[in-house]
Amino acid sequence: MAYFDAASAAPLHPVARQALLASLDEGWADPARLYREGRRARLLLDAAREAAAEAVGCRADELVFTPSGTRAVHSGVAGALAGRRRVGSHLIVSAVEHSSVLHAAEDVERSGGTVTQVPVDRTGAVDPAAYAAALTADTALACLQSANHEVGTEQPVAEVAEVCRAAGVPLLVDAAQSLGWGKVPGDWSLLTASAHKWGGPSGVGLLAVRKGVRFAPQGPGDERESGRAPGFENLPAIVAAAASLRAVRAEAAEEAARLRELTERIRARVPGLVPDVEVVGDAVRRLPGVVTFSCLYVDGETLLHELDRAGFSVSSGSSCTSSTLTPSHVLKAMGVLTEGNVRVSLPPGTPAEDVERFLEVLPGTVAAVRERLGAPTATEPAPETGADLVVDAIGRRCPIPVIELAKVIGDVPVGGTVRVLSDDEAARLDIPAWCEMRDQEYVGEEQTERGTAYLVRRIR
Repeated sequence: MAYFDAASAAPLHPVARQALLASLDEGWADPARLYREGRRARLLLDAAREAAAEAVGCRADELVFTPSGTRAVHSGVAGALAGRRRVGSHLIVSAVEHSSVLHAAEDVERSGGTVTQVPVDRTGAVDPAAYAAALTADTALACLQSANHEVGTEQPVAEVAEVCRAAGVPLLVDAAQSLGWGKVPGDWSLLTASAHKWGGPSGVGLLAVRKGVRFAPQGPGDERESGRAPGFENLPAIVAAAASLRAVRAEAAEEAARLRELTERIRARVPGLVPDVEVVGDAVRRLPGVVTFSCLYVDGETLLHELDRAGFSVSSGSSCTSSTLTPSHVLKAMGVLTEGNVRVSLPPGTPAEDVERFLEVLPGTVAAVRERLGAPTATEPAPETGADLVVDAIGRRCPIPVIELAKVIGDVPVGGTVRVLSDDEAARLDIPAWCEMRDQEYVGEEQTERGTAYLVRRIR
């Protein structure tokens, strides 16, 4: 089985396993106690903090360990906002942040604060100027991920940090996806990360708060971890997390170059192997092991199941693969095709042979799913009928509305229109994306009694 979902959770690094087992024997005692076992545990905790701080690029007394990356984000956002409550309660985030950041933003709004979402371009990157424009006199905090978890696009953190610093606003960086590859550039104020993203054990997060940043921990007080992460430290997991972070950093330069070559191979060859595919994300400024593409006329859930049966573990941002039947907020913000979305995220050590086998299996797998759904083939369009058409796709989910549109677009004359009736939220994104890929004109949408009508004009 080829595991291609490291962006969700990387396999446990051998060094993490060794450190975890060793510290189970040495690090079980309370590091706050003064007896021999407690002092031994304190030495392990201090050494882990020093190693993690060195990797982050901060002082050891600026970093605490949390029970998860999500908890680090929530504690960081809440503490920074509380520390600057006299300034205001305005929070700035990008539209493609991890759900942990967006959930924290929702909590701010429920508490009476305001949130500005900065849009991204079609590659998933923010414009630093947009962050500058979003800053106001009552902005208490800005958040920006170092790299996107779904499409791999790296963000201009240093430039945004400079803009925020000039305005006196702290910047919190979610570095979960990138910290294993290197330090986050720029003059950021707070940083969060999660150990299971770089091959450490799950249940360990990092929260770094620079000296001078106003920060007021929220919730009941606790003497542990500077009061910023209450509860008894999971010392064996913390030691394993720090040890594995140091290990992956030592291998990062060489492994990044190798994985970039493999993902570039996928980016370059998939559009030639599979028709009607859109590769998304920045082609250059991206994480080494992540490549994402979307296939027209494909049910994302079915495609993932078929790839799993063929021996490949991948993930997807398609609405068909979620319980809510809503598209990925990342793909939605980018304005790219969401149906049939596949994210390949290669863990360190991935053999080139596995990538080649994936490229061999993918075309036939996509073709089989398309055939099962009755998708159009690359044949000549049907004769023109000279009449506008209505496609009734009410009650039918992705990618059926787009498939039905593709089947009939050749039945109208150039200049004629097709009205696609749909009540699926994904259609609002995927029909315009289809038009861009097929060189047709998306006219707009109209509300009807039964749903939404999406108008497409044939231009060739």
